[in-house]
Parts: sequence; C-alpha cells; structure tokens
Amino acid sequence: MQVKDIFVSAPGKAILHGEHAVVHGKVALAVSLNLRAYLRLKVTTTGKVCINLPNIDTSQCWDLSELRRLIHNFHGKRDEAQRLDAELVKRLREFVGATNGNLDTCSMATLSFLYIYLSLFGSGELPSLTVTVWSELPTGAGLGSSAAYSVCLAAALLCTSGVIPAPLKEWDHTARWCQEDLELINSWAFQGEMIIHGNPSGVDNAVGTWGGMLRFLAGKIIPLSRVPLLRILLTNTKVPRSTKVLVARVKDKINKFPSIMTPVLDSVDAISCTCEKVLSEMTCEPITGEHYNILEELIDINQHHLNVMGVGHPALDMLCRVTLAKGLHSKLTGAGGGGCGITLLRPETDSLVVQGTVQDLRDCGFDCWETSIGGPGVQQHSPLSVKEEILEILNRD
Repeated sequence: MQVKDIFVSAPGKAILHGEHAVVHGKVALAVSLNLRAYLRLKVTTTGKVCINLPNIDTSQCWDLSELRRLIHNFHGKRDEAQRLDAELVKRLREFVGATNGNLDTCSMATLSFLYIYLSLFGSGELPSLTVTVWSELPTGAGLGSSAAYSVCLAAALLCTSGVIPAPLKEWDHTARWCQEDLELINSWAFQGEMIIHGNPSGVDNAVGTWGGMLRFLAGKIIPLSRVPLLRILLTNTKVPRSTKVLVARVKDKINKFPSIMTPVLDSVDAISCTCEKVLSEMTCEPITGEHYNILEELIDINQHHLNVMGVGHPALDMLCRVTLAKGLHSKLTGAGGGGCGITLLRPETDSLVVQGTVQDLRDCGFDCWETSIGGPGVQQHSPLSVKEEILEILNRD
C-alpha cells in the first residue's frame, strides 16, 4: 500500500465548437471546465469499504468479506486497463441491485467505484478504505460530471494500490502525474465511463485527465499542448433534453437537405480549426483585443449554425439575448435543445458587468457560474490547496 490518504480533483468539460458536426466526421474542440470533482481517499482499519457521495445524498459501506465473494479466479493486470470484464460487471449489478434497467445515478456511481476497486485490488489483499467525492458540476447537464468522478477514482485507487506513484512532494500545493501515468488513469477512467454510459466517446474522461483543450476528429482524440485560460460564464437553462433525439434531428435535416446542410457542417469544421489556430497564437504572442474579437465572432456564427441544424431552443435564444445586451457573446455547448451555454468574458470585462449578467440570467430561472476553461486536468492536492468549504465536506467521516 503506497498511499494512506490522498486528495485529487478533475475538471468537467464543455464543447467549445463542433458539437453535432463531430458526429458527421468534422472537428470538435472540447475544453476543460474549471468546475471540478474533488475526492478524498483514506485507508482505514475498519474492515469496511465505504463511499460517500453527498451531492446525491448517498453513503454506502460493505464488509470486506462481502466484497471478497465477488472475486472469482481473478487474473487482471493492474498496470493496464483490460477490456471491460463483463462477468464482474454482471455480478456487481446484482450485488448493488442495478439489474433490470435500474440505472439511477447512485447505482451507476457505486458500480463504477466497486468495479475499479475490485479490478485493482482483486488479485491480493483487499484494503479497507473510505472514499468521499464532492462535485461542483451539476449531473446530467452534459458537462462531464461522471467522467470527472471516474478520473478521480482511477487516479486515487491507482495511487493507493501502488501501480502509480503519488506526484505530490511535501512542499507542493498541487501536482500532476507524468504522461505515462496519465494514460493509465485515462484508460481506467474510461472503464468507469463504460459502466456508466455503455458506449462513451472517451472525450469526457480524456478532458478530465489532460485538461486544457482536445481536438476530436473521427474517434481520434488529440490533446493540444498549450491553450490560454479563458474566463467564461457557464449557464444551465435547466431545460431537459435528449441527446439521442437531437442527434437524430440533425441527421434527418442533412438527409432532407444535403446540398444546404453539408456546407453548414463544413463551416462549423472551419470554425473549430480557426478557433484552434487563434488559441494557439494567444499562447505564443501578446494577447490582443483582436484575438477576442475573432473568438466572439466565431461564437456568434456557430450559434447561428446550430440553430440552422435545429438544435436551438427559446431558453438558449434568451441566454444569447440577455448576454448580448451586456456586450457579451454566447453559444450553446453540447447537445443543445436546452441544456447549457457558455459566454466568453474578456480580461477587461468589468466585474459589475459580470455580476449584473449573472443576476439577469438567474432572474430567467437559469443556474449560472463564473468559471474558466482550459485549466489543468487531474491533479493531486495538499489539503491546503483545496477550497475550505470543500475540504470540510471531504473531511466528514
């Protein structure tokens, strides 16, 4: 056992440009969202494994003897994530009562945790430990909350099992893992995502692992080496939507009007590529107002294209109108049809303007946060570097 007590966090994700077009072979840009999931793992001597998820009012404990019975002829390799062990998943589903389609958030989070725990420790002595996770991310909003959770679990359990070292030195506040260790964290997090979502793209867990910005094209995920940190408002319209229905709607429109819709998809592709070019310029030369002008125009053009595709919504139009009245530019992020939107803030945007905009959006019945995109991926924390109110939650037994 390498680590007895560890704090880790991982970011959520937003799609900056390319949602829907990515389904049709175009580039999408996914960025880390600096609303994070925080996890504390503490090794105990209670003979129990406990998980606390206060966001969803869930707290569960199991005796090690119960968990040992779930492992038959275990032969997994811990230093590489194998294909999902369907037999273990089936046993765990029965164990947590998640059979016959009972797939609520609590069951899925529990399944994912037990799967990674048993896969990493199943070939030896099972340790007793307590895991507590607190997330700043709303669930079910398309912001990668389950992936941030899976990435935190993978990092903490891999460290505790001794497969990867803990990167934090005693004088550090935060620390990141090396590339090789991040790849292992990412592959185990993807297993957790497969349990929760069935057939995920891998984008959400990759953003949670590497942070910054990723380019996603035809199933290939490429982390971009450096991106500037951009201030944004993130708004949740709280209008529920079905990603599957919206994806089908876009496909129908492309089939119905191919000569009209194909150029729209090509234009969205060009927006993603232009945005990537501007952001990489911003990391290697002085940032100017012109950079922000271009970013704002790209946001406006892409939002119009998404409306043309049929994935807009009156609540998103309202978001764009309210923010434009303050001179700010917004677009939907993710599936559309409601859900979330992002608003770019310039470095010089006055804090009173920001506060006024947030209040106006809340008056519309929306949730709104000021945050940033492009920040770090999964990291280990010293307790001092965790926000006080989050630390208090993680330290509750």
